[in-house]
Amino acid sequence: MRENTASGPEQAGAGALSCCVNRELSWLKFNERVLEEARDRSNPLFERLNFAAIFQSNLDEFYMVRVGMLMDTLNDGVTDDKTGMTSAQQLSAVLDRTKVLLAERDRIYKELMRELGGYGVELCRFGSLPDKTQAFLEKYFMTDVLPLLSPQIVGRKQPFPFLRNKGIYAVAILRTKSSERIGIVPCAEGTLRRLVPLPGEGLRFVLLEELIVQFLPKIFVHFKVEGAALIRLVRSADIQVDDIASNEDEMLPDEYRKSMEKLIRRRTKLSPVKLEYKGKLTDTVRDSLCRCLGLSRKHLFSSDIPLDLSFIGYLKDALRDRTELFYSRRVPQNSPNVDPNLPMAAQIRQRDIMLFYPYESIRPLLRLLQEAGQDPEVVSIKMTLYRVAHNSKIVEALVDAAENGKEVVVLVELRARFDEENNIGWSRVLEQAGCRVIYGLDGLKVHSKLLLITRKRGDHVEYITQIGTGNYNEDTVRLYTDLALMTASQELGAEAARVFNSLSMGEVVEDTRYLLVAPECLRPRILSMIDDEIQQARSGGEGYLGFKLNGLTDKGIIEKLVEASQSGVHVDLLVRGICCLVGGVPGLTDNIRVYSIVGRYLEHARIYLFGTEDRRKAYISSADFMTRNTMHRVEVAAPIYDESLKKHVEAIFFDQLRDTAKLRAQQPDGVYVHQAGEGKPFNAQDYFYEQACSGAWAIAKPEQPQEPKPAERELPPVKQQKQPAPVPAAAQPVTVTPKKTGLASLLSRIRRKP
Repeated sequence: MRENTASGPEQAGAGALSCCVNRELSWLKFNERVLEEARDRSNPLFERLNFAAIFQSNLDEFYMVRVGMLMDTLNDGVTDDKTGMTSAQQLSAVLDRTKVLLAERDRIYKELMRELGGYGVELCRFGSLPDKTQAFLEKYFMTDVLPLLSPQIVGRKQPFPFLRNKGIYAVAILRTKSSERIGIVPCAEGTLRRLVPLPGEGLRFVLLEELIVQFLPKIFVHFKVEGAALIRLVRSADIQVDDIASNEDEMLPDEYRKSMEKLIRRRTKLSPVKLEYKGKLTDTVRDSLCRCLGLSRKHLFSSDIPLDLSFIGYLKDALRDRTELFYSRRVPQNSPNVDPNLPMAAQIRQRDIMLFYPYESIRPLLRLLQEAGQDPEVVSIKMTLYRVAHNSKIVEALVDAAENGKEVVVLVELRARFDEENNIGWSRVLEQAGCRVIYGLDGLKVHSKLLLITRKRGDHVEYITQIGTGNYNEDTVRLYTDLALMTASQELGAEAARVFNSLSMGEVVEDTRYLLVAPECLRPRILSMIDDEIQQARSGGEGYLGFKLNGLTDKGIIEKLVEASQSGVHVDLLVRGICCLVGGVPGLTDNIRVYSIVGRYLEHARIYLFGTEDRRKAYISSADFMTRNTMHRVEVAAPIYDESLKKHVEAIFFDQLRDTAKLRAQQPDGVYVHQAGEGKPFNAQDYFYEQACSGAWAIAKPEQPQEPKPAERELPPVKQQKQPAPVPAAAQPVTVTPKKTGLASLLSRIRRKP
């Protein structure tokens, strides 16, 4: 199925690359692919409805962050460096495209709710209900709802109220003998339940906001209600940390946290960016709302479905017995390469281990942390935390390790957007448990996924390192596809130690041999390895590049990929979200193919492949090819030295390219179409789960411990530290005995408001 082409200019202005699309419009194309899943009948019905809700949530966040930024730069002369579009042109194109997408969302939602009606689920209109049910609802409104409402009439002595971000409000057009006024009532606040169940059989409800609209005359008893509507406002969340970044060095940790808390509170009061409404508003009322909110009419969007689809989550438990409505249950499998009866460190010393989430369980990583906290030889544990679960076993293991006397150093990134409050709370928990907590660098977020365990074995030091593509979050690890490498490579461990030492001193790593570390040592090395493939093709050989990413916006990398294509290098790009590069453009990107997968799991792993199979280098990484990742964050990419694991990573990449169920192929006009195939559709995500269940990823264990090979043979060898003796087959696991701590009381503090 072809996406509709976006309205408005995608390429304009001086300096534009003719094979590029605008970043914001590319993101809207990604969210359209999400909406396609809502109408894809190969997905279970309730999961399709959930995709519609995900589409809305995505769009809200996009407006809060990206549209907020565009509105802030309207008069700054800022242009998109790839298409030359001004902020005004981008904003106009985004608003036009949003109108089309919201109309499609409404159509899909109504179709899905009609189908769900076959299972007894119905959101009812008040006017369609029998008199007896209407009387029941009126009594409920008068006794349970009305006493909790806080209505307001806008006038000279009653200024326009502050509207909460994503809050729903009823707007009444009130008529007196001499004037027209506006009444506003907040909906779904406090302890009121949004889904009001109706008596009788089935899952029949009315929405609270619809009930409030129906009984507005009971609220504004001294006025004639001539019209009513529901509105939902989205505000910008584009907070800037520059104000505190300039004097970070002078702040104590608690002062820095408090400064971040102030910024987060400021977010709730930023400028409006989008207003959706349901119902009839006169031109006068629309103009009044725009004037009071500082919006133009183009930022108003009419809808005839519920303005917030989050209520869908409340239906989930009620329908759980109807298994045909949901994806079949899947349980992350135990890795066949992990022996539950041997210590994790001993197994990692024998061979590198890689976990593939959510198909494989995160338990081996948790066990590695827990065992390290109990191991008398472990000296220190160092870790970066970007987003963590609300009830984090990772943090619990770090707290236990600190209370067992280990040196625990944790970099907590307080600027992880929309997770700032959670991370502020966890930073306090970790500090109070005796961990040393550090924060991101001035102007640079730390987005790397890095764990370093250092142990003293006899007279020498040994490193166990874990490098991943995804967050240390036990919640999202069941929904996001990610890779986690655990290795005893002393070269990689030594460079990971340098990363942590640099972060502790507020510095960036300026040179590396093995790891690719942004902002200084990732982008230049990527460009250099692309150059190697260009030279290979120009000298008559075969060049190949394959990248699995969440986003591609970095202009320098895009230009280098165009050069590679023109030199004859074949390039496969598997980009889930934003992709500013268009493949297949004659004379520019003939040899570039762009694909995207949107399916049951959110594709999150980053894989870099350089070279053909006989000479391939493979990396996994936390970094997308977006300027924010390559130049403005601390990111880490790790080489895969173990040949079996390298084959595993390659297979993941190429298996996804042969997907015929969820893979979309980008066309030279920038439109994405489903990748067709013969016979039964091949779904790579389903295939990976089948492989995990069958143990297909098992790797034969070596007889002797293996040390990974350095990637760059032309460089002089690194001075090797003395390696430990092989671990006997009968080695006994470390017994992890949970230590009684004050963790429960510490964890309770994170749930308190700052």
